Amino acid sequence: MKIEQIYTGCLAQGAYYIESDGEAAVIDPLREVQPYIEKAERRNAKIKYVFETHFHADFVSGHKDLAAKTGADIVYGPTGMKMGFDAIVATDGQEFQIGKAKVKVIHTPGHTMESSCYLLYNEEGKPEAIFTGDTLFIGDVGRPDLAQKVVADLTQDKLAAHLYDSLRNKIMPLPDDLIVYPAHGAGSACGKNMSKETSDTLGNQKKTNYALQEMTKEQFIKEVITGLTPPPAYFPQNVMMNIEGYDSIDDVLERGVNPLSPEAFEAAANETGALILDTRAPQVFAKEFVPNSVNIGIDGSFAVWVGAMIPDLKQEILVITDEGREEEVITRLARVGYDYALGYLKGGIAAWKAAGKETDHIESISAQELADRKAKNSEINILDVRKNSEFMSEHVIGAENAPLDYINDSMLKVNKDKTYYVHCAGGYRSMVFNSILRARGYDNLIDVDGGFKAIKESEKFEVSDYVCPTTLL
Repeated sequence: MKIEQIYTGCLAQGAYYIESDGEAAVIDPLREVQPYIEKAERRNAKIKYVFETHFHADFVSGHKDLAAKTGADIVYGPTGMKMGFDAIVATDGQEFQIGKAKVKVIHTPGHTMESSCYLLYNEEGKPEAIFTGDTLFIGDVGRPDLAQKVVADLTQDKLAAHLYDSLRNKIMPLPDDLIVYPAHGAGSACGKNMSKETSDTLGNQKKTNYALQEMTKEQFIKEVITGLTPPPAYFPQNVMMNIEGYDSIDDVLERGVNPLSPEAFEAAANETGALILDTRAPQVFAKEFVPNSVNIGIDGSFAVWVGAMIPDLKQEILVITDEGREEEVITRLARVGYDYALGYLKGGIAAWKAAGKETDHIESISAQELADRKAKNSEINILDVRKNSEFMSEHVIGAENAPLDYINDSMLKVNKDKTYYVHCAGGYRSMVFNSILRARGYDNLIDVDGGFKAIKESEKFEVSDYVCPTTLL
């Protein structure tokens, strides 16, 4: 029997491939399904089932395409949702044979009402692993406030109460030597305090996971919902795509991986109102870019920030990226439901300039230069666009917090007539912030290269040492 965790860092998401005696199953697949198909083909195995732990909010699952391309059955736990595709709605305790191994459905409502875990029995009939989806993470549990955005009569308190019962009645009685394989690790917005570890024994989680310690249901509810921040705006839209279905990834790639000349690119931007998304590195972007484009670098937490900054999944997008990464960008947009990329700028900025088109730039300075300017003018305005929890932990004295997460509120703190020096932790988020405001007519923002890390290392600024008493998110 083979178990493989396929972890995608930019989404902090774990999919799983299980195989026994020529049959295979995939749990919570990403949208681009060809790698799973090729893996099974290399091993002369047939994908028999696609198990979904729940209707995901943070990414569009590949269940529909994978089933269509392999003939596999899609399996969900008990749910009252009507799906836009054929699927097996399993009953609690139902078992599915995969070669000489078997998988048992354990219905664990709480994160969502349909949430289910899959208990894997090895070829000797011994329970070996449990795939817990967003019910149980390493060091945390799934947040109980997401399904209420989709189902009107649910509240986070009701869901948290269900989660308490599911954990204590369904999961904790299982053997301590079970390996726990969750759907996410640190960095995902589906929990609040996940470990960087992506698997553990259930026994160790019983000892170390705060949510599995002895407490009343009321205490559990309070503990789980305390410190939750609003989820990204795209989450409910991803849920509906996972329930209702979506375009094939092949069709999305065919539309999006479409080379456009500078003239065609400019015409498409003017005629469609498409958002110009530049995915190059922040400091490369700063030097020269197509006017009004937004920078979200492909080498950072790309999908997360695209979802946070672009609330409408049907937004048409024109892409600028490093040569050779066009398909990667379109694929990673599609992972979180952005299916309407119209094409990319062929030849990139070099082609744009060669065609005589105008470019813009954002001034970016070092921490040392910021210190020099502050020495000449102690009243300079410093904007810290990190999360409030990061700011409260440590920040430059006199800086104002304007979190990128809430950019529409944060931009209200910015006076177009004043100059601001903008930083985040390392330089990624500040360029996202600066580019968005630049596109909205804010021309007096200066980026601080290297962010708070570089500022602190320069030892030129007084930094607060206040530590926020709540959990840092």
